[in-house]
Amino acid sequence: MTSLISIVGGAVLDSLANPGRLLVARRTAPPQFAGMWEFPGGKVESGETAEQALHRELFEELGVSVRLGAELEAGSATGWPLNERAAMRVWFAELVDGDPLPLQDHDELRWVGLRNRGEILGLPWIPADLPIVEALLDNVQGSLRPAVPAG
Repeated sequence: MTSLISIVGGAVLDSLANPGRLLVARRTAPPQFAGMWEFPGGKVESGETAEQALHRELFEELGVSVRLGAELEAGSATGWPLNERAAMRVWFAELVDGDPLPLQDHDELRWVGLRNRGEILGLPWIPADLPIVEALLDNVQGSLRPAVPAG
């Protein structure tokens, strides 16, 4: 039996302390996922820790440096199942340097508001990422501060 391919993803937020928006990326390939949204990230290479891989992937794909926060719990040490051969671990992250650009594997990046669950879930996500998106929204909903009415 071959071991699972380890994938890492970044749930890049506008702020780890007070998250309001999530950065999502639209894939260009492979054909079955082109035009679908995902968490930016990629494969852990030999000799890398998962965290090192995530920093490298976010720099390669988006041109940014991030500060990592907590890992989004998957209920399994290997992470969120993507298919029979791969699993993904996802970390909350906050930009510390660079303006995100779709440099590799994506044709569009978009900031989506975390308060609008319908907007986020209404995007055509890669099917394996959808349970991760739902768990992320459940996780951050408790930390979102209510908007202060103008007065």
